[in-house]
Amino acid sequence: MQAAEVLLLLLIVVSVLVTVARLLRIPYPVLLLVGGLALGSIPAVPRIDLAPGVVLVLVLPPILYVAAFFTPIRSFKADIGNIASLAVGLVVASTAAVAGVALALVPSMTLPVAVALGAIVSPPDAVAATAVMERLAVPKRLIRLLEGESLLNDATALTIYRVALVAALAATPLFTFALLGNFVVVAIGGILVGLVVGWIVTQIRSRIEDMPVEITISLLTPYAAYLPAEALGVSGVLAAVGAGLYLGRRSSRIMGSDVRLAGRAVWEVLIFLLNGVVFIVIGLQISALAREMDRPTLLGLAGVGLVVSITLVAVRALWISGMVGWKRLVSREPQPSRAGHVVVLAWAGMRGVVSLAAALAIPPALPSGAAFPARDALIVITFTVILVTLVGQGMTLPLLIKLLHLGGDEGERHEESHARQDLIEEALRRIDELQEKWPDHRPLIDQLREAYRHRAEHEEQLHEAPGNEAEQELVEHRQIRSAVIDAQRAKLVEMRDRGAIDDDVLRNIERDLDLEEVRMEA
Repeated sequence: MQAAEVLLLLLIVVSVLVTVARLLRIPYPVLLLVGGLALGSIPAVPRIDLAPGVVLVLVLPPILYVAAFFTPIRSFKADIGNIASLAVGLVVASTAAVAGVALALVPSMTLPVAVALGAIVSPPDAVAATAVMERLAVPKRLIRLLEGESLLNDATALTIYRVALVAALAATPLFTFALLGNFVVVAIGGILVGLVVGWIVTQIRSRIEDMPVEITISLLTPYAAYLPAEALGVSGVLAAVGAGLYLGRRSSRIMGSDVRLAGRAVWEVLIFLLNGVVFIVIGLQISALAREMDRPTLLGLAGVGLVVSITLVAVRALWISGMVGWKRLVSREPQPSRAGHVVVLAWAGMRGVVSLAAALAIPPALPSGAAFPARDALIVITFTVILVTLVGQGMTLPLLIKLLHLGGDEGERHEESHARQDLIEEALRRIDELQEKWPDHRPLIDQLREAYRHRAEHEEQLHEAPGNEAEQELVEHRQIRSAVIDAQRAKLVEMRDRGAIDDDVLRNIERDLDLEEVRMEA
């Protein structure tokens, strides 16, 4: 089967499984992983061999970049202490614990390889967790904590992984001052490269008004940050994150509305496809390993993977409980103080794309030509951890959230309502100024003023109404406006079908109706 046919098959399977997952209300990464396992067990399906580093280079930069791009900076700064504790302290603790378990249970494991394994499985993937939480009543702050942790923990884990891999390949001591100094240089250098690339891209995009070109530059930006950083020997992950944070903060100034709408749609599709294909490839790779390894060895390594998974869950729970307890004792910083928040945050530690990418990036041989020590064991353990955490925690997380009744974010709703009211007041003030400037256009100005006054009354009612009442009113308003738009759209199609207008006219007017509908739903 040709590569193009394999890719087409994977995309079809991803589309079908994600649709089924949403119908069954299952996190789609879980079903994709299980689907990959089932697909890989079919003899007619060819094995997909990924070259070392291909996932790390092709998939990771855009995923990290777009996550950083849409990160709310104010929330990120407010929780930077908690995020740093999870992304640095917890990763180091998890790496150490897993390395200890691996050294104790796998005879062929050396210290550098054990540390590399710990670094591979230590960073959780926020994709599965956020896919669950966004559909349930969960405080936004928990989701942002997980997303912020996912931004930085990859950099911490992959930097440790790089240091351990260098030690394993060169057969040098793992812990030396030179390597520890290299850790700091790699991190700071990556951030600097990302900021420089972000500044350069900002200068370019602020001078361009061509939507296809801007979106193309946007798609190339994560690689423009990642690849030079890696070539310079610093963190490409932090470079992609730094560029994303920098450009996300300036997107409102350097992009037009059409670029923002189209660009967001393009990125959503791209990230969805990348995550979908990677999760199904994980399942395919696990099936391939299961067919090739002898059963006793496979089961033994899978057992080690299960112990490692339990270790990771226990370390995360202990670390988060200790972090919250320490914060209560020594500071008054905002923190997830409710027990339910702590439980959900501790349980939302599924592993995914980063762990797969790092495991597959390990070279099959040392510079001497000898096989890389315990590489197969490391890959089997990593895949077991991904499988256990994605399926076990991913399937039970929705039930846990429903049992704990966490509730939504009233504070954020009020903040948005205040912002909308302020914008309406500014619009009314500007309309009064325009009336003096354009006295001959009084009907239009009066119409605009009346529309904004109606919005002001509506926002005030929503701000004061109880949550359920406000939600019901929003639903009813959307139904009314949607019915009007649907009637216009049906009339437009009818005019095209009887030849009164051409397809080009239909598409131009249909775009306006689509934008109005998108704005209504937003």
